[in-house]
Formats: sequence, C-alpha cells, structure tokens
Amino acid sequence: MTGFVIHALPVLNGILAIAPLPGAGGDYEADMEHLRDWRPAMVMSLTTSAEMRAAAAGDLGRAVMEMGARWVHMEVPDFGTPDAAGMAAWRKSAPLALSALRGGGRVLIHCRGGCGRSGMAALRLMIEAGEPPDDALARLRRTRDCAVETAAQMRWSRQGMPPPAT
Repeated sequence: MTGFVIHALPVLNGILAIAPLPGAGGDYEADMEHLRDWRPAMVMSLTTSAEMRAAAAGDLGRAVMEMGARWVHMEVPDFGTPDAAGMAAWRKSAPLALSALRGGGRVLIHCRGGCGRSGMAALRLMIEAGEPPDDALARLRRTRDCAVETAAQMRWSRQGMPPPAT
C-alpha cells in the first residue's frame, strides 16, 4: 500500500479529486497504477519541477497523456500560489477542467502532499462551478481536512484571477 490516496468528491456531473504527487511516498509505479485505474480525464500538477524530479515523477506528464488524459503543469512553490505564468495556465485549463466535470469526467489535482496547493485549485474550481465559497470549503475539508493551507491560497481560491491585462 502506498501513500497515494485520491480524495474525491462530486462536482457538477463528475468527480474532482486531490492527491499527493505520484512517487512522493516512494513507489512511483504503484502510484501510477492506482492513477491509471482511477481513469482521470485531466490531471493538474501544481508542483515545482524539482519536486517532480525528487519523487521520480519527471515523466508524469508523458505517462498521464499516454493513459489518454489531459495534463497541465503549473509550477507553484510549496505553500504558494500561481505566479503570472501559472495564472495564464489556469485561465486556459480551468475551463477544460470544468468542461470535463460537466461531462461526467474525473479531474485530479495534485501537489507534493495533496493539501495546500491542490486544495487551493480544487476550491477555486468548485467556486467557478457555482458553489458558494464557504460551502465549497467545508465540503472540500470534509474530504481532505488539510486542503488550502495558507491565507494567500485562500484568497487566491476565493477571489479567483484578476482580469487579463489589456
């Protein structure tokens, strides 16, 4: 048994989940087998490249795409929020994630430990899906009590992205 646990909840017509980085617990292959069995439509990685290398997950994107899922990588530091590049990636990927959820698909968001960064993005998607922020947070934390770890992550989740520069 690995430490790779998928914490899932229904959102729209699909399943939204948060999890740790595959391989972070030491068994990348077993974690990837679990992920393949879960059959995500989309995987969003909110980790740094260094974290991915340390977990032997450097080829995660290729592996996710080979299983037929869409993969998005946003470099977000531990306890952080997306920078300008991450915000641009969010603007492109959030509508795709919401579309997958509306269509009954599964969207998995992970960071290193499956708490702060992944919880931040899951909460944002839940709010963008139309859930009231307080209700969404309570529901998410019933599934994963450590979801959203910092005040900055909470602000980002609840306020969303600033409008694009014109």
